[in-house]
Order: sequence, then structure tokens, then C-alpha cells
Amino acid sequence: MFCPAKQNVSRSSRTHETLADIRHPRSIRNSGIYNKEKKPYLCPRMKKDKTDSLLLLIRQGREMTLRQQLRLTVELSIPSIVAQISAIAMQYIDAAMVGRLGAGAAASIGLVSTTTWLFWGTCSAAATGFSVQVAHHVGASRLTEARAVLRQAILSVTVFSIVLAAIGALVSPHLPAWLGGTDEINAGASAYFLIFALSLPLLQLNFLAGSMLRCSGNMRVPGMLNVLMCLLDVVFNFFLIFPTREMEWFGLSFSMPGAGLGVTGAALGTALAELVVAGLMLWYLVTRSGDLRLTGERGSFHPTWATVRKALHISLPMGVEHVVICGAQIMTTVIVAPLGVFAIAANSFGITAESLCYMPGYGIADAATTLVGQSLGAGRKDLTRRFARITVGMGMAVMGLMGVVLYAGAPLIMGSMTPDPEVQRLGVEALRIEAFAEPMFAAAIVAYGVFVGAGNTLVPCLMNFFSIWAVRLTLAAALAPSMGLNGVWLAMCIELCFRGLIFLVRLERGKWMRISIPTTDY
Repeated sequence: MFCPAKQNVSRSSRTHETLADIRHPRSIRNSGIYNKEKKPYLCPRMKKDKTDSLLLLIRQGREMTLRQQLRLTVELSIPSIVAQISAIAMQYIDAAMVGRLGAGAAASIGLVSTTTWLFWGTCSAAATGFSVQVAHHVGASRLTEARAVLRQAILSVTVFSIVLAAIGALVSPHLPAWLGGTDEINAGASAYFLIFALSLPLLQLNFLAGSMLRCSGNMRVPGMLNVLMCLLDVVFNFFLIFPTREMEWFGLSFSMPGAGLGVTGAALGTALAELVVAGLMLWYLVTRSGDLRLTGERGSFHPTWATVRKALHISLPMGVEHVVICGAQIMTTVIVAPLGVFAIAANSFGITAESLCYMPGYGIADAATTLVGQSLGAGRKDLTRRFARITVGMGMAVMGLMGVVLYAGAPLIMGSMTPDPEVQRLGVEALRIEAFAEPMFAAAIVAYGVFVGAGNTLVPCLMNFFSIWAVRLTLAAALAPSMGLNGVWLAMCIELCFRGLIFLVRLERGKWMRISIPTTDY
């Protein structure tokens, strides 16, 4: 609430303020309540939310010190990093729990993991096409237009995800065989992917709500809810994967009930966790978000061509990029499959373990998207470039440190995921090769987040296509026959360093900032 003592307006004029102007700090600049220095009056309660106050500086066109820019970047990055780590931790949990059932069960998930990422990335791209528009509108203080985009996005991505779920369900019986799986693991892999596909609408709505909140500057709620999803995944998996068994706790023996569904239980546990969190995320977005809540406001959910066209302009290159990257990952799986079950399992565990290392980069990339999107929406290209450099530098520093942790902790990480010594050995060797690529991988990840915030996704898509297919796959195919799994991961390391370099070059050239933010009426 505003401080009544500091409102330099009459009582009668205050009666015309909307509830949004009273309750939500982001409405202050439109309320007309400023002090002599043209700064909005804030209650002490408001001042506690430093992130909102700093984001307000962007929208008001006021100068920001380097310290303020760094602080805002950190405050936006930390909740998003937590959310990203918790999301990948769900895959880690599935892999680790199923890994206790043996290498065959682990390989069942590993075989289709790259395809699940393909569908996952496609859903993420669909949500991003709309949320970047929201970031631009919020940065320009056009909140009515931002809410109009949100309403249209909810219907659009729901329909899209249902179609995608149907496609996934249709291919699930045949997918493991297409990927070169053996009869030993194909049935489990098919069941896992079918459940994943049917839960895609839940995943899509979760992505949309989280992306919308982050682009409006709210990183905390998506972060906390993703942590909750991770915890729920552990609980559901605990009861669904393993059969009823005898357990001891503090010297007491008791029977722990369990469904004993194995790989299928892991997929169901994840789907149930997504169901709970998607509901909570949407509820908060629609009813509680200061900038984007839809309660008490009328508007059409029917998509307009203007909104869909902009969404396609952003999402389509991203979707193609995810197809390209995951298609390359699938091809990598095909290259690894002839190396045997142990190599497939080690490759899957290695990818999951390394994901924990680069998730901080994706968290900082989310912050970069928000900062760049709102800065460009406010017409502040000077601030846009500074935020781009700050976020990329921060990402490289954090992931460089994570690379050291990955190299030193590789035996412990693999040991926690599987008891099989051969899978552990192969996984440790792969992770230690990959550790050297983490700083440059960070440069590519965060720079891509910068370009997404600018709505500039076509050229980065082409860069990723060339880097992965021309460099990584060529080297992997050449090195795998002689070096085995190590050759595949060495090819990945070289390619990531190359990709980071070309993204840094494009970032510094600055052509990605040449966009316009139209004032479209919805």
C-alpha cells in the first residue's frame, strides 16, 4: 500500500485510483504519485522488494549504476537458477532411482531421453514466443497489451500441446526400435515415453506460466514452485517405482508400500508432480501476479493474427533449433547404441549429471531474456548492451566454477546414480572431458538468452545448426569407432567451445538489437 502521509494528492483524487494502483508497485509510474524529484513514493514495505524497484528504473528511463545492474542481474538469476536446477534434478532423480533397478532399466530411460528433450524444447519454444512479447510490453509499461497476449497464449499453447501429445503417443510404440534399442529395454522405454507424451499439456502450461512470470520480472514464484515439483517427484517416485519392501529406520523395521512399476512409475511420478505445480503456477499467474493477473478484467482468449505472427517469428526458429539440436542428440544416441548397454547407460547418466552443471547458465539466460526484453521495450539500447555483457560474463564465471566441481566430483556423482562399476567408469571419463567446455558453453547459453530477449532467434538457430551438425556429429562419428564413448564426448567438448566463440562474436557486433517494438492495439 502507499504511505498516506506521503501522497501529495487530495483525498478525492485518491478515490479514483484503481485497486491495482494501490496494491501493486509496478503501477506506480502510471498513478501520477511522484515526489519533487519525479521518483515514486514507496512505503517501507515496498522498498523491501528491491528487484521490483530496480526493474522500475528500467521502465522509467532512469540511470542505473553498475552496482545496481549487477544486483538486479543476481537477484533475477538466483531464483531462476534454482528453478532450472530443480527441473533437471527431476531427471536426475528418475535416473538415479531407476538406476537402482539395474543397467537395463536405466538404459530404457536413456534411450528416449533425447527425444523427450525434443518435445520439451518444442513446448518451451512455443511458450517463449508469447512471453518475450510480454517482456517487451511490460518494459514499455503497456500492461493491458501484455495481459491480452497472455490470454491468447493460454489457448494457443494448450491446443498446440494437445496436438504434440497425440503425435508423441502415436510414435511411442515404435520409437525405441527406431533409436536402435534392443528387446531388453524397448518395452520400458516405450511405456516411459508414452506417459511423458500424454502429460505434455501439463508441461506446456507449466512452461507458459513460469515463462510469463519470469518475463514480467517475477523469478521467485517459478523458482519456488519448481523446487516443490522436484520434491513431489521424489515422493511420488519413491512409492511408484519400487515394490513393497521391508525397511529399517532408527532401528525399527516396517513394511513400506510401493507399486513396483519401475520405469513406468518414474514417468507417472513426474507427471503427477507436473500436474500439481502446473495448477499452482497458473493460479498464481492469473489471480496474483501484479502485472499479469486476469481476474476482474475482461478480454478475448481468441488468438489474433498479430500476436500469433509475432509468436511464430520468435518461436519457429527456436522450435527448429530444438529439433536440430535434439535431432543431433538422437543421432548421437544412434552412434552410442552400438557401443553396448553400458555405454548407453553411462551416456544417459553423464548427460543428466552434466545438466546439473550447466543449469546455472540457463538460469542466468532466463534473467538475460527478462532484462534485455524489458530494456528494449523501454527503448534503452545502451542498458541492453550492458546487461548482455554482464549476464554473459556472469554465466561464464559461474559455469567455469561448476566445471571444476564437475571434474573433481565426477566419481561421486556417477556413484550416486548407478551401482554398476563399468557404467561408473565410463561416465566419470566422459564428465571429465566435458568439464573443460563449461565456460564457453555458458557463453553460448547466456548469449542465446540475450538474443531471445531481443526477439532475435533466426540467426542463433542457424549458428546452432551449423555448429552441432557440422562439427559435433562429424567428429563423433569419426572418433567413436576408435575411442568409444570418450570419442563422442570429446567431439561434444570441441563443438561447445566453437559454439561459444561464434556466439560471443555475434554478441559484440550488436546487430541483434536492431528491432522495433510496435504499439499494437489488442
